[in-house]
Order: sequence, then C-alpha cells, then structure tokens
Amino acid sequence: MSPRFDFEETRLAGLYRIKRKPISDHRGFFERLFCVEEYKDVGLAHPIVQINHTLTRQKGAVRGMHFQYPPYSECKIVTCVRGEILDVAVDIRKGSPTFLQWHAEPLSEENQTSLFIPEGFAHGFQTLKDDSELLYLHSALYQSEAEGALNVQDPRLAIDWPLGITEISERDRQHPMIDMNFTGIEI
Repeated sequence: MSPRFDFEETRLAGLYRIKRKPISDHRGFFERLFCVEEYKDVGLAHPIVQINHTLTRQKGAVRGMHFQYPPYSECKIVTCVRGEILDVAVDIRKGSPTFLQWHAEPLSEENQTSLFIPEGFAHGFQTLKDDSELLYLHSALYQSEAEGALNVQDPRLAIDWPLGITEISERDRQHPMIDMNFTGIEI
C-alpha cells in the first residue's frame, strides 16, 4: 500500500507537518490518522499510549504552552477534526540551535494536516473558529508531577497569535515568564 502521509520537516529539527492523503469519492472520504510504521520514519520511538480529545468553544481562546519533564517527555501528534486552530510548538531542548524558537501551523478539518511534535517541545494553540475539536496522540502517559509550561504571552517567545486572546485559563495565565536560568530540558 502506498504511504498515506507526506511528512515535511519544519525549520525546527524533528518537528513535522503531516499532510494526510484521503481516499475520496462521491460518499465522502476515508483517511488514516496514524500508522506506527510510517511514523517511525520521523522519529516516533515509543508507542502511542494515550489519546486525548479537546473541544474549545470560543474563537480566539488560547491553551498552552505545555510540556512534560523527563523522564516523562512525550511526542504528540495533533489533529484538528472540527474547526480550525493555529498550533504552536516551541523548541525547549537544551543545547538546540533553535532553542526557544517556535513554529506555528494552521490545522483544520479542511486542510487534512497534523503536526508531529517530538520530545523537548512545549505545545499550545489558538482557536481560529468557534467549537474547534482536537485529537492528541501521546507517546507517554500524563504525569502531573512532571508537568511544565511556558507563558503564552511571554515576550521572550513573542508568539504571533493571529487573533486577540479572548480566553485563557487562570492556570495558563499564571505560568511564569522564562527567566535567564532556564536552559531547556535534556532529552
């Protein structure tokens, strides 16, 4: 069977835009969201162990920038199944030449694009349409004691959110700004 994905590496090493290749006819389409064999080629070294589903009701809402510290670091595959978001990944790998740089990718039900986020990245998104739903595939189980986050409005990151932020959780609003002692996480 021919590959069902086109993987395109972004300017941040290990972070991939994934174009799915649906099979369409007059009834609609069929598309594969995940295949362990094809994802091995882009560095998915651990099995998918958790799948999460989110709904964000309001356009302009921001969630993030979350990550887990080692040894619970995780890869994520993010797919928007309804609505549209701007998905953002920030490189927080210690010693990386692109440390604290970010990449944003529009994901929507129409563009059949996902984002593969490797270990060592913080992740967040902004909804560009009301009632946007995401599926997240994770390579590690969530561990509350290993949770870390960057502030979505940190001037050191200078994330260019396309809309004014309409909603953000109190928890995400309270994440600290990056201080000069933060050198990243060891992967």
